[in-house]
Amino acid sequence: MSLRDATIDRDRRDLVTHQVMDESRLIRFVAAPDGGVVPDLARKLPGRGLWVAADRASIATAVKKNLFSRAAKAPLKPAADLPDLVESLLFRRCLDQLGLARREGVLISGFEKSLASIRAGKVAWIVEAADGSADGRGKLLALAKHITPAPKVCGAFSADDLGLALGLENAIHAVLLEGGRADRWTFEVERLAGFRPLTPPQWGDEAAEAPDGNSDGRGSAP
Repeated sequence: MSLRDATIDRDRRDLVTHQVMDESRLIRFVAAPDGGVVPDLARKLPGRGLWVAADRASIATAVKKNLFSRAAKAPLKPAADLPDLVESLLFRRCLDQLGLARREGVLISGFEKSLASIRAGKVAWIVEAADGSADGRGKLLALAKHITPAPKVCGAFSADDLGLALGLENAIHAVLLEGGRADRWTFEVERLAGFRPLTPPQWGDEAAEAPDGNSDGRGSAP
């Protein structure tokens, strides 16, 4: 059973809107002994869970109105930068998942290998460096449009971010193969999407303009 399957029937109430929604769309917080509010992204910390929708605006509202105190029925002092902290933690968790995927052999890096995997219809996600080559990226995304179902695309990380996570010097193009690890990645990265766009807005035009052929230069990865 995938992580998403395991949590699909576990509904919680968002502190801000009071809407009941699946846990996958929420961030869990707990009260710290010092009166602070701690993000519990792994949902393992002891204490009563305080649940807020997984987006920057919702958490900022919960901090501004101190809805955590009201829900916990105790005086709490959430940090003003709590939305930034959650984003940073999610960012790290997503990269850690990619590192695990590479060690498990389900993350393929490099332009040619990524291209072959997309053609084979085995790809759940295309992961492209935000600052990578528009040429190579455009060719991969153009091919993906003809695959059913089309792989999802993430460009939230720089080449340096990906290089550190994957242990590569030139991490530009990668694909995450379908399976349990992809399900876990999806769970994490969809929460991250509430804090930053998963793809830079200019990518749409770049992908549409990319010609057919092979990638070169900075658009290639080992």
